[in-house]
Amino acid sequence: MIQKIGVIGAGQMGNGIAHVCAMNGFEVSLVDANAEALPKAIATIGANMDRQIKKGAMTQAAKDAAISKIATGTDLAAFANADLVIEAATENEAVKREIFKKLCPHLKKSALLASNTSSISITRLGASTDRPSQFMGMHFMNPVPVMQLVELIRGIATSNETYEQVKELTAKLGKTSATAEDFPAFIVNRILLPMINEAVYTLYEGVGSVESIDTAMKLGTNHPMGPLELADFIGLDTCLAVMHVLYDGLSDSKYRPCPLLVKYVEAGWLGRKTKRGFYDYSGPKPVPTR
Repeated sequence: MIQKIGVIGAGQMGNGIAHVCAMNGFEVSLVDANAEALPKAIATIGANMDRQIKKGAMTQAAKDAAISKIATGTDLAAFANADLVIEAATENEAVKREIFKKLCPHLKKSALLASNTSSISITRLGASTDRPSQFMGMHFMNPVPVMQLVELIRGIATSNETYEQVKELTAKLGKTSATAEDFPAFIVNRILLPMINEAVYTLYEGVGSVESIDTAMKLGTNHPMGPLELADFIGLDTCLAVMHVLYDGLSDSKYRPCPLLVKYVEAGWLGRKTKRGFYDYSGPKPVPTR
């Protein structure tokens, strides 16, 4: 029975996961190596809950109760009593492996582990822990409080009991689960990221401008965001990381990252989080950079 949940990483995904867990009555320990990230995360959670209050989806009393359920810190020892720990660190396999190496000695034997990775092999990550049968992928969509889907990914060693417990938890969080096999980028990003990469190629080859490409896809396919706008929202470094996983894992040239995407990441133009990507976000309204 999962009651106490740990979340590693207080960034966009981690604070969103902590938000939905606390909102649904679970005790949450939110840990980040960077102490400065923690008050920012709580402020973000509070602001997002205020939006829910304005929409009538939450009361002030429910917000206060949820915020009180979130404890923050920088020490992995905070997870000693956790029933499940969800890792939501940066999309880098070496970083994730190092976290699991340091984390596992702090966990009780029955504790389950999940990674919010959007593309990395669950089997490989699970094998780097002391509990591969109690490890699986739990890929939330961004922004977590709004998006309905959680992809559930079993590694080769994941037990049926672990899978069923995590599936039951997903339903308790008010989310819908889709089960994906453990192949590079799973379902959503296997389809979405090549589309974004193709949009960058369309820009790179001069077929259309940033504005034209996004307008065409929003109005022509009824997408709420254009692919380049969406890439900025996801983070161009994350987009590139997923394309590398697809290209390396499947050895198919159709997954080759667009050179222009590589250049933007090299320039540090990573999208909204750096105020510049395919759009410049420094002014009152986003302006295309190409």
